Amino acid sequence: MKKHLSNSEVKEINLQLHNLYKSENFIDKKDVVILEDEIVKINNKAAFFYYTANNNNNGVEGNTAKIIVPILKMVLENNLDNYFYKNLKKVTVDMGAVKFVVSGADVMRPGIVNFDDRILKEEIVLIVDINHKKPLAVGKMMFSGDEAKALSSGKVVKNVHYVGDGVWKK
Repeated sequence: MKKHLSNSEVKEINLQLHNLYKSENFIDKKDVVILEDEIVKINNKAAFFYYTANNNNNGVEGNTAKIIVPILKMVLENNLDNYFYKNLKKVTVDMGAVKFVVSGADVMRPGIVNFDDRILKEEIVLIVDINHKKPLAVGKMMFSGDEAKALSSGKVVKNVHYVGDGVWKK
């Protein structure tokens, strides 16, 4: 379903973007903002989507939250001079992990070559390749940076959006 968003709804999105990503009024008052199937379009370009995160705390079922996440096409649009490319924390993977990440696989600890120790658990991050530093996916940390550094195996980042997925194609 397609819905034009009101000024108050746009303000709410800007507030969410500020709280999650520290952006200041990313969406301008003059922009035409539409919500279509959980995709936020700004001036007819897909910019963000709502990811439904399952916060299954203490075994309580149905404890979910919607998180606004930047779409990779928007991040890549201005080459690497994009607010979200510059400001989201990054997880760098080796070239052997690339084909798995762009197929939707979660990021495993052995494929990670670098990330910021200050990353928080459940923080949204960009997954980039080691050679070109190009974003391959957007993920949600399953551990804090300190916890992840101590691991030698296992899943570290939940892949929530990757190049070529359903969100990318919209």
